[in-house]
Amino acid sequence: MIYYRNDVRRSGVQGRALVATAGRLMRTLGRDDSAVSLSLIDDAAMRALNREYRGKDAPTDVLSFPLDGPKPAPSREALLGDVVISVETARRQAAGYDGTLQRELYRLLIHGLLHLLGHDHVRADERRVMEREERRLAAAIGLPWPYER
Repeated sequence: MIYYRNDVRRSGVQGRALVATAGRLMRTLGRDDSAVSLSLIDDAAMRALNREYRGKDAPTDVLSFPLDGPKPAPSREALLGDVVISVETARRQAAGYDGTLQRELYRLLIHGLLHLLGHDHVRADERRVMEREERRLAAAIGLPWPYER
């Protein structure tokens, strides 16, 4: 289950397509028994979150908040956590490589989901593993990888 919220008025985001893609990614990850909260916000709200949770006083593109709680009862779905994306930052990044906003949102969704599942990119070895998984997921949804030349 994908719990979706878009707080950005007239964002131009194709919400139904984003939710459907999130569901496909969850199935590809073998987590279709789990739920994720996906929120789209503006740069001001993202800046506040980034400052509060990471100590960085600037907006960022995506933040992930994994839930590390007890396992749910067998009849309940597991909530993996929250993925929060700044639409304004995504739009700027997409323009930087002549991509579309929707494709950039898919890329950021992939990145955020992988963080929920414990992937990181601080060390070079972690970054290689995460990038390989990002490319695999992008291919699974037919998303061209924006950084290949």
